[in-house]
Amino acid sequence: MNLRMLEETAKELVSPGRGLLAADESFGTIGKRFEAVGIEAGEENRRAYREMLFTTEGIGEYLSGVILFEETLEQRASDGRTLPRVLLDQGVIPGIKVDKSTVPMPLSPDEKFTRGLDGLDERMAEYRETGARFAKWRAVITIGNGIPTEGCIEANARSLALYAAFCQEHDLVPIVEPEVLIDGDHSIEDCYETTERVLHATFQALYEQNVEYSGMLLKPNMVIPGKEAKRQAGVEEVARATVECLLRTVPAAVPGIVFLSGGQGVTQATARLNAMNSAYGDSPWELSFSYARALQEPPMEIWKGQTGNVEEAQKAFHHRLKMNGAARSGTYSEEMEGEAA
Repeated sequence: MNLRMLEETAKELVSPGRGLLAADESFGTIGKRFEAVGIEAGEENRRAYREMLFTTEGIGEYLSGVILFEETLEQRASDGRTLPRVLLDQGVIPGIKVDKSTVPMPLSPDEKFTRGLDGLDERMAEYRETGARFAKWRAVITIGNGIPTEGCIEANARSLALYAAFCQEHDLVPIVEPEVLIDGDHSIEDCYETTERVLHATFQALYEQNVEYSGMLLKPNMVIPGKEAKRQAGVEEVARATVECLLRTVPAAVPGIVFLSGGQGVTQATARLNAMNSAYGDSPWELSFSYARALQEPPMEIWKGQTGNVEEAQKAFHHRLKMNGAARSGTYSEEMEGEAA
């Protein structure tokens, strides 16, 4: 393990004013999103769509890295360059999603366990060869009647820790993603309690697995009520609950926290990140973003698979990156949304 290299990459991924794009949707997930806006699912449209995003001029100013799906590592842009090379030429670091599908927890079918450890060591070596410099693994935790159970939390924490150890052994920065889902009618207090439990278990497992905190990043959920909760929370309340929960659970040695958007609205995710950086600019870690739909929804709706829509879609993508880049320093405002991309 080259710890210095891992630390340098991790710090670059959370460099000021920049964040991550999660473009690692599986075939099924991106197919559903394409279908929702009238785009035909298929390999060529997946390739063309991601080429459109990655070739947007100037994205390197606000984008430090992109999490790719395995298929994308081998795909090529129209000019013959591999898509990872397109990113590198923009000053953006390519990474890779390495987890596999989730399955029901044994004896607790309402909970999920993430698969993918089998053969991971060999796959890591291949990913490093194709240019990836970081990786991501997602575990999902559901709040409900009697769940999450300690068994589910512990099983997913151990898998995240093993994954992170394999990453660091192959000089890939692990992004550790224990996501408490927004699904349900739970309160913000319920989310806080569950997130605290999950993060404590995750960092204990990482410690026991000898993972170096300084060479990793955390990708957590924000602390927010379930989407069906009667009382929703304001921007400042979410910011306060999220950072206070993190202060109780995340070691200061971790260079950065890259939040997932997890079902939040496009501008909502930006405003909440902005509030955190505005009120907690002296936190021990960089507070950044690793968004998928919160960055992709506007350009996908504009593009619709049509070549003639590429320019406008790229403007929308660049604009969302710029807004979240501003949120990194707590300088975002709603008025900025009216600016030209």
